Amino acid sequence: MTVPWPGAPFPLGATWDGNGTNFSLFSEHAERVELCLFDDEGAETRVALRERTAYNWHGYLPGIGPGQRYGYRVHGPWAPERGHRFNPAKLLIDPYAKAIDGAVDHRVANTLPYVPTGSPDADLVRDDSDDAAAVPKCVVVDPAFDWEGDEHPRTPWADTTIYELHVKGFTRLHPGVPEHVRGTYAGLASEAAIAHLSSLGVTAVELLPIHHIADEHFLHERGLTNYWGYSTIGFFAPHASYAATGTRGEQVREFKGLVKALHRAGIEVILDVVYNHTAEGNHLGPMLSFKGIDNASYYRLTPDGRHYVDFTGTGNSLNPVHPSVLRLIMDSLRYWVLECHVDGFRFDLAAALARELYDVDRLATFFDVIHQDPVLSQVKLIAEPWDLGPGGYQVGNFPVLWAEWNDRYRDTMRDLWRGQGDVASFARRFTGSSDLYQDDGRHPSASINYITAHDGFTLADLVSYERKHNEGNGEDNRDGSDDNRSWNCGVEGPTDDPAIRSLRARQQRNFLATLLLSHGVPMLLAGDEIGRTQRGNNNAWCQDNELSWLDWDLDAEREELLAFTRRLLELRRRHPAFRRRRFLDGDGSGPLPDAWWFRADGRKMTRSDWESHEARAVGLFLNGDELGWLSPDGEPVRDDSFLVLVNASAEPMSFTLPPRRFGAAWALELDTASPQSAGVVTAARGRLVLEGRSLVLLRRER
Repeated sequence: MTVPWPGAPFPLGATWDGNGTNFSLFSEHAERVELCLFDDEGAETRVALRERTAYNWHGYLPGIGPGQRYGYRVHGPWAPERGHRFNPAKLLIDPYAKAIDGAVDHRVANTLPYVPTGSPDADLVRDDSDDAAAVPKCVVVDPAFDWEGDEHPRTPWADTTIYELHVKGFTRLHPGVPEHVRGTYAGLASEAAIAHLSSLGVTAVELLPIHHIADEHFLHERGLTNYWGYSTIGFFAPHASYAATGTRGEQVREFKGLVKALHRAGIEVILDVVYNHTAEGNHLGPMLSFKGIDNASYYRLTPDGRHYVDFTGTGNSLNPVHPSVLRLIMDSLRYWVLECHVDGFRFDLAAALARELYDVDRLATFFDVIHQDPVLSQVKLIAEPWDLGPGGYQVGNFPVLWAEWNDRYRDTMRDLWRGQGDVASFARRFTGSSDLYQDDGRHPSASINYITAHDGFTLADLVSYERKHNEGNGEDNRDGSDDNRSWNCGVEGPTDDPAIRSLRARQQRNFLATLLLSHGVPMLLAGDEIGRTQRGNNNAWCQDNELSWLDWDLDAEREELLAFTRRLLELRRRHPAFRRRRFLDGDGSGPLPDAWWFRADGRKMTRSDWESHEARAVGLFLNGDELGWLSPDGEPVRDDSFLVLVNASAEPMSFTLPPRRFGAAWALELDTASPQSAGVVTAARGRLVLEGRSLVLLRRER
């Protein structure tokens, strides 16, 4: 029997030093831990880790190096009623594994720690069948990588434009990407993929989860998989199936290569991370890692100890109140920044991490630890500011350093353009949501503005469907939100009617123009710029197929939409008037205020105008001479001045431009009803007729 050297308790995980590998695993309640080594044929060798320091079981094996596959078996009490579910018959994934080889295969062995009899108390009876053949193996990795002087782009928040994409879906059908790397990290790093991102002008990609995931068992029975990836089982390991080069550590180098390639193009990498739950589900779920290593430490349990507190809708919630679990999260975050050079994180269901005991707490230890960390406090931090537990909706309540997905922005803009919104709500959201973010010292960039995201309709579907069509998910269309705030423009789904197609195209331009001219940080869903459809499916989390993958075969309509999107992004990039670092206040140091709202007749909005729930039209003067911040060399930043005219009613409306003191003449910059038009000049107090449901942008002639 192999006897390991004592090794060290830190760092946790498997650490190769060039001569051998140190293994360390946290388990507070374990009685015995076995390290399991696997050869290429799957034969297993067990090594007892006898050293235990600060609840970390550790040992050093000389001669063990990169490519070695391993797992753990952890011995301890089987006492579900006290929260303990130790079962050494079940092979366990190292929570600190840097690479994971293979997928869970529930068909070849029982990965449940109990005997599945169908009884409501089945989880109380331990199953002693070995499941090593069904469980992925951890891999020792060589961390060496030639970064060639890579540096973080460090794009200021106010200048950031986010593009949310799925690593596989973005390139799976891309004809310009070499076929053997489509749908992989290497595919996203390819010249064709980066050329599209660069031509758009986005500054950051937000990758749907790339931590190693495990599919839910019931999906296989339906012939589906967890495409979105919100089912993490490895917080340090890039998901192996997205790698083109191999899964024995090669996936780590390939992911690092992706980051380096994006940085070379000036594009930041933000990871969508899921630290609120794991893939192990509730008390009836599989045992893959945490549940068998130390269930009572890793998870929030109910007072009876047997069941899980569920703030996430997935069956369990990680327990960041426990110091070793909090350390796991922080170690994972630092690993991705320091070792993989990522630039920030979007935290899924972030309110779950802010619960100290039960209630959401803005002063939670989770925030304190991040804010004092010299690494993590300097990267981009984005919260999905809610979870599914009581009091979990916390939009506007996260602390400084944090930006938030602003679903109030999404809902307001959807309502406006379907004819059910009001201009007061539009004005608040368009100018950065000061009602949510100003009082606590944050800026407009705290608001991550979006119209669509991975969860819900695509932009093309938002203007083509009023009802979800999720039958392909196998849940009889019960899944997915019923609150879509969408409008199909008169026909449900595809149509050949030219009038409806024209209206739908204009509505997409309205949403894109609103998003990219608003103050705050815009987030564009991948494919919205080319009219991607999911055929009305608003919950395509399990659709790893052409329904979710981007279709790059563009017709004339989709090419026009792409050109319009590029034009908007270039406009935003050139003009700081749309990238404000401070909230508007209606004042100014010169003769004109920083902003001035007016009615269609060119007169200032009154209180009664703002209180009208029937108003669907409004104009905004943005003063380019009153931006209120300095350039890096200390000079006041100035820009052109603009008028934004919005007609969200169904009928055409005549707008009278403001008096001469705001500008003697105004040139047409863009018109969503006539996207090819530009340059037409209108004098002060002149009139412009806006088509129903359209937005016009004018630039002051100097």
